[in-house]
Amino acid sequence: MRAPSSNETALGEVLLAVEEVSLSFGGVRALTGVSFDIRKGEIRAIIGPNGAGKTSMLNVVNGFYQPQSGRITFKGNVRNSMRPYAAARGGIARTFQNLALFRGMTTLDNILAGRALKMHRGFFWQLLRYGPALQEEVEHRRRVEEIIDFLEIAAIRKVQVGRLPYGLQKRVELGRALAMEPDLLLLDEPMAGMNLEEKEDMSRFIIDVNQQYGTTIALIEHDMGVVMDLSDRVVVLDYGRKIADGTPDEVKRDKDVIRAYLGETH
Repeated sequence: MRAPSSNETALGEVLLAVEEVSLSFGGVRALTGVSFDIRKGEIRAIIGPNGAGKTSMLNVVNGFYQPQSGRITFKGNVRNSMRPYAAARGGIARTFQNLALFRGMTTLDNILAGRALKMHRGFFWQLLRYGPALQEEVEHRRRVEEIIDFLEIAAIRKVQVGRLPYGLQKRVELGRALAMEPDLLLLDEPMAGMNLEEKEDMSRFIIDVNQQYGTTIALIEHDMGVVMDLSDRVVVLDYGRKIADGTPDEVKRDKDVIRAYLGETH
């Protein structure tokens, strides 16, 4: 599906580094001493069985959870904790395992909501929609229309997202994340619940986002065919611990991964 990436032979500089991160909920250990990095320009997959800690890891990266120990370095800045709004402002965008769209709003308005952090005029100016505020709104709408064209959803731009099929709602959520112009895009099971045609479309858009926009992507995905086709590198979690890290070919041959996730007969 995907041509070999130059990242496989010459990875870019480290964009995000996770170092010895541990997270607990009461007596339940969600993550234990997890370390890995995400390099600029790559597609980095995070895989593992259900309950392995994958979504918890993304929640730590974008500030929804605060780890008890460890640290994260993003664009050279070290942090032990961060709130989601600060992560978003710093250049981290996110889609969710369960859709988090404004179902009563149109496709265009949902994607426009992703531009909120890019709007610099105050509420009073935005209310008047006059002068500089109007110019700013026109520019944001132009950017949103570019994303709509890129994702091939112009036909549904004025449709309420609650009326759209699941696959198109997933595409709208991707568009809203892209509207933030992120340095790092976190995708939590972007193809869950999709049929084969929808998965092929989403895979194509993920590749295009990475190659045309130059966006670094970290994704959680259970479809191993998709993971092996899309990813430059894969990190594998099991019961909150890292058990493997490497290229897709290296990971799928790893005995611990075969036992924990792929199955002995894979």
